[in-house]
Amino acid sequence: MTRPILWATGVLFSAALSATAAGDRIAAKLGLPSSAPPVRLASAQTGANLNPNPNPNPVTVSADLRGHFVVHPTLDGRRVRMLVDTGASILALSHEDAQIAGVRVSPRDFTGRIATANGVVQAAPVRIGEVRIGDIVVRNVEGVVLPPGKLGTSLLGMSFLKRLGGFEIAQGRLVLKG
Repeated sequence: MTRPILWATGVLFSAALSATAAGDRIAAKLGLPSSAPPVRLASAQTGANLNPNPNPNPVTVSADLRGHFVVHPTLDGRRVRMLVDTGASILALSHEDAQIAGVRVSPRDFTGRIATANGVVQAAPVRIGEVRIGDIVVRNVEGVVLPPGKLGTSLLGMSFLKRLGGFEIAQGRLVLKG
């Protein structure tokens, strides 16, 4: 009796996570606001200035209900929903998010292999010209694109995070320092 209940709970939880990510991708394609909480800047200054500041304001992100830090950076000027993942070595884009960001890969580009929580998968190495969150800008960020259906939510990994002035997590908040 316990197994069917656990199975049904797992299916419902997976469906809820997928629906959130899919809804955000559809909203991004249509230019609508996301359902995720907005990124709040630590000061009143916004990231509207196209010239990056030499000392950008820190960006503070509150954890969502699952304890995850979801951000909406622009990759080469296009907004994508990503999960901040300190356990990911590299910025990893789902195939769908790569298309939204204008990163085009073909089947022959999947020359790498990476280990994920779901096993080893093929990956297409890419370089993102500019990743921007608020006033923070990091250029030439190493990344990968995974094949269709292999990654539900894109990951903002250490290839981005290690190039910041620092980051810290305390009391359910993530602070990114430029």
